[in-house]
Amino acid sequence: MGFRNGKTGFPGDVLASRSLIKKGEYALITPDGMVNNVIPGFTNCDATILASPKLGATFVDYLVDVRPGGGVAAFGGGGVETFAYVVAGEISAVVGGKTSVLAPGGYIFCPPSKSMDLSNPGGGTASLFLYKRRYRPAKGFREPPVIIDSVANLRAIDYEGMENLKFYNFLPSAGDPAFDMNMHILSFERGASHGYVETHVQEHGAYILSGSGMYNLGGEWMPVRAGDYIFMGAYVRQAAYAVGREGPFAYIYSKDCNRDEEI
Repeated sequence: MGFRNGKTGFPGDVLASRSLIKKGEYALITPDGMVNNVIPGFTNCDATILASPKLGATFVDYLVDVRPGGGVAAFGGGGVETFAYVVAGEISAVVGGKTSVLAPGGYIFCPPSKSMDLSNPGGGTASLFLYKRRYRPAKGFREPPVIIDSVANLRAIDYEGMENLKFYNFLPSAGDPAFDMNMHILSFERGASHGYVETHVQEHGAYILSGSGMYNLGGEWMPVRAGDYIFMGAYVRQAAYAVGREGPFAYIYSKDCNRDEEI
């Protein structure tokens, strides 16, 4: 059931869900349970709020379907950094008076002093994965710049030396401590997996773009597939491997970085 897959009204079977929520730790949110949110500035859009501080995250993720003529106005600014990734369709993005057209795989990062305006100029629905987080400045470093690019231009890296697990790095955070976050894509070929179960201070919000897999969250293995969303809090055990026959298991995810912990 759910508005995103068009299955609303009386169910033809018992009510059930693969979603699993453990606030402050981890969450699996499936399309069946996603609901539409009315948000000021989101016009002619179907918007689902995914992770948020209410779940235990320090960021907010959204999945937004933008109908023709619709858009998202003044997203970010005022100390809040933002990121937008085009999942499907075409989006026109305006930052500081400059317009860019983003196709699927296109993305834009805005630092905390700037906001982005996103609109759908086409004839079909466009889908966006959006992120926002309050920026943590680092002493001695300037604000990071606006970045507009496409995953098609990024170099695929063997993740920790494994040839069947590809890693795409969206922002230059590794070489620039002005950034306090990054976005990545992990793409698992059949038989690929993480090299170990991770436990770390960083938190993640991950939207599955393609394929299917098994994900270990907090010691529980659960099936996941394209369209699902996963939140992973700090120090939660996490790992995945690909399953299925429909191509790579891939997801886009955020990571906080380049900052010490406060006491």
